[in-house]
Amino acid sequence: MNLSSRRKNIYRIIRIGYTGDVPSRLFDAVIAVSILLNLFIIFFETFEASARYLPVLNAIEFVTVVIFTVEYILRLLTADYAYPGKKTMAAAVLAFVLSLYGIIDLLSFAPYWLSFIFPAAKVPLGAVAFRMLRVVRILRLFRINRYYDAFNVITDVLREKKNQILSAVFIILMLVIGASVIMYSLEHDAQPDQFRNAFSGIWWAVSTLLTVGYGDIYPITAAGRFVGIILAFLGVGIVAIPTGIISAGFVQQYTKIRDLEGMSNEKPLDCITVNVSEDDGWCGKKAGELDVPPGAEVLLILRKRGTVIPDSDTAILAGDRIIIGSERSGDAEFFFEEITISEKGGWAGVALSELCASLGVNAVRIKRDGKDMIPKDDTELSEGDLVVVFRKSAGGRM
Repeated sequence: MNLSSRRKNIYRIIRIGYTGDVPSRLFDAVIAVSILLNLFIIFFETFEASARYLPVLNAIEFVTVVIFTVEYILRLLTADYAYPGKKTMAAAVLAFVLSLYGIIDLLSFAPYWLSFIFPAAKVPLGAVAFRMLRVVRILRLFRINRYYDAFNVITDVLREKKNQILSAVFIILMLVIGASVIMYSLEHDAQPDQFRNAFSGIWWAVSTLLTVGYGDIYPITAAGRFVGIILAFLGVGIVAIPTGIISAGFVQQYTKIRDLEGMSNEKPLDCITVNVSEDDGWCGKKAGELDVPPGAEVLLILRKRGTVIPDSDTAILAGDRIIIGSERSGDAEFFFEEITISEKGGWAGVALSELCASLGVNAVRIKRDGKDMIPKDDTELSEGDLVVVFRKSAGGRM
């Protein structure tokens, strides 16, 4: 197996795993357990009883940090597969390092190694600085979002409804500022120590509009109390606005997934035929280098000169018709399905990676306007596209 194939296999393992991919699911489980162990250590360290277990806790943290470090290095080595749209390896690595998940991954283990490189005793205020950096370990909790589709749905909803949520937040801010100014005008003369200026009322406005109030600052004049009652009622509606937006987004997202699953062929395909043209990305590659999902294999290559039974070193030529079939191993059965992108489903204009993550499938090819396309994670789907996907079992997800 050459270096390219090894890196491809590594990428398949460290990306989101499916039920039929045991190594990938095992990797996800190891990362999830490491994250939860770290969070347990963060909380348990705040108890005095943790002192007697300090050597064990330090050993566990060291092992988990090593796991996080190795994972980060593997993601750097396979960044070109995660960002296929980048022309160079350096550009793909930079895209990962500067991405949200890349920053979270780095911050989840970097403070631990920095404490060895720059000992706190040798750096002014070093103890305080590194205690603050160790708090960053809580970011490891957000790494779970990468490995489970249920968390990814939350991310998708927030991304799709970001404009509406920002509008709701803007309304809340305007109401808080307005309430602060009004309450200052009504209460400043009666209690100047509490409402010293317009900004002094922001704490009261926030606690009144978004909660039931804390009782440390409250109006004492008749006009102030009347305005406070009105703002308390407005606060109920203010909280309901973003809640309603997010709830509607969840319903829309799950409806979209359900409608898309209904678009796939009821009868699974045992194999598919891929036509390779001169400008196809598969042209000139070897059969072992083709990006086919785990559980699928190249069965035959149909050429003008005859049929070729390929091995890993067989070159792919322009004009070849490649027959890709599914493997059957024990109880595991894999097959192909075709999904048509329609305007009703709401997936037109969406990146292919979002569709695959929502359905738990791998995309093999995209047929658009009668032509075959090699799918990429950032490929934007269009109405009328026929997406050939690969999954496990007729009713389940990979």
